[in-house]
Amino acid sequence: MLDDSTSACDNDTDRSIRQAFAKYLPDVTKIIISQRISSLQDCERILVLNNGRMSGWDTHENLLKDNQIYKEIYALQNESGGDFDAPKARKEGAK
Repeated sequence: MLDDSTSACDNDTDRSIRQAFAKYLPDVTKIIISQRISSLQDCERILVLNNGRMSGWDTHENLLKDNQIYKEIYALQNESGGDFDAPKARKEGAK
């Protein structure tokens, strides 16, 4: 069980960790708790909670279609580039 374990990581490091799990622990059930949708979108099922209550339980694709809370979080994270630790200049497209 990973409880927001990659919250302090940038997106590239988070992606590397998820790829390592898939490669080296393919048949192990993983429970990942995260606020970062990019950390969850490849999971078989995602549980969406709102104020401690279940708001959705489905795949990333289906939640984007049917779950308003998930759609809003996804949109906000994509607007910001999804990397909350990135320097402001990089978020705005500067090099």
